[in-house]
Amino acid sequence: MKEFSATQYFDYPWAYVSAANWRKYPNEVSTHVVAVDVLRREFDAEKQTLKSERLITCRQPIPKWLKAFVGGAETSYVREVSVVDRLGQTLTLRSVNLTMARILKVYETVTYSPDPRDPQHSTRFDQVARFKSRAGWKRVESQVESWAVERFSQNAAKGELGFASILQLGRLATHVTGRWAALSS
Repeated sequence: MKEFSATQYFDYPWAYVSAANWRKYPNEVSTHVVAVDVLRREFDAEKQTLKSERLITCRQPIPKWLKAFVGGAETSYVREVSVVDRLGQTLTLRSVNLTMARILKVYETVTYSPDPRDPQHSTRFDQVARFKSRAGWKRVESQVESWAVERFSQNAAKGELGFASILQLGRLATHVTGRWAALSS
């Protein structure tokens, strides 16, 4: 089993970042994510939580040596379950791959929470992904896990850049909308 982890900080309040999360994909940087479909959404008014289940569709090339195991499919699917806790100010997303699951399982957990250093203006992003191959041969399993961690790391970097652009666009749109409202009143 191999693991990837990262912590990042966004210079925006938690409420803004957690709302922008729903517009994160697709974006011009993370072109491997081609669709995000909401399968289910439930709001618990008493607990002030929103639980969502989404299907994420990705399209990207895979190495020739891996195609021998999985065929030529370059489209993959990921199931994501998220919980927004308004009272606790956390957004937790848990995902698992549905494609290639017999050969490789990828379990990812992402948490957005107020940055303890500046909770009013900054958001902490914690990401952990665990990779477990079941290819049957230890050497092949290690190769599959190493490839998956490297690809995941590349996509995480793209995801950070793409999300930063979404956050900036939202701030710009909020600023422009606010100015427009002030000018028109």
